[in-house]
Amino acid sequence: MPRLLIIEDEPTIGMGLQDDLEIEGHTVELRTDGRAGEEAALRREHDLIVLDLMLPEKDGLSICRSLRLAGIRTPIIMLTAKGQQGDKIAGLELGADDYVTKPFSPRELVARINAVLRRTSEGRHVQLVRAGALTIDFARHEVARNGRRIDVTALELRLLRALAERGGEVVTHQQLIELVWGPGVFLTDRVIYTHINNLRQKIEETPGSPSLIVGVRGVGYRFDG
Repeated sequence: MPRLLIIEDEPTIGMGLQDDLEIEGHTVELRTDGRAGEEAALRREHDLIVLDLMLPEKDGLSICRSLRLAGIRTPIIMLTAKGQQGDKIAGLELGADDYVTKPFSPRELVARINAVLRRTSEGRHVQLVRAGALTIDFARHEVARNGRRIDVTALELRLLRALAERGGEVVTHQQLIELVWGPGVFLTDRVIYTHINNLRQKIEETPGSPSLIVGVRGVGYRFDG
């Protein structure tokens, strides 16, 4: 049974989501301010976090940044107010997995949550990939170079899977969006590049001259493992 954490300070939204998700069969923990939510997330007890941007005590972007810096790879869906396009992009660049704009349909959010959980669980069934000194174990969510473990986020692992499974083939920007973030999500090429660059910094022997994740200008990327 999936365990979800909702960090939302508006009682009507938070409790309504909790009820809807528990009906769906999820176990839900609700926190109504940023610091309490962050403390709950740091316990690493959840399969997914629903995180509002505007929170008392600590805002959602700061929480997302802190969790990723702490190595918390739990998928995050951010809730943003209409018109906060810049905050949406910032959240995705910090490692959020998806976003939903308020006001939203509870059914839409439940569908997004289930889609992210499904994408995350699918990674557990992919085989081991070796590319030179790099080893990617999707089943165990582990990446290592020369036996030394590299800490990657859940989103970065999905990026690796999308590219590595199609080794040598160019994966377009749109294909990456659909494979990693899901259909119907709009992202600029810059957001994709930011995540690719973060991943290169971790797995490439020479990030400035990448040999594993190779960019094809104006088209996408390929994995030369």
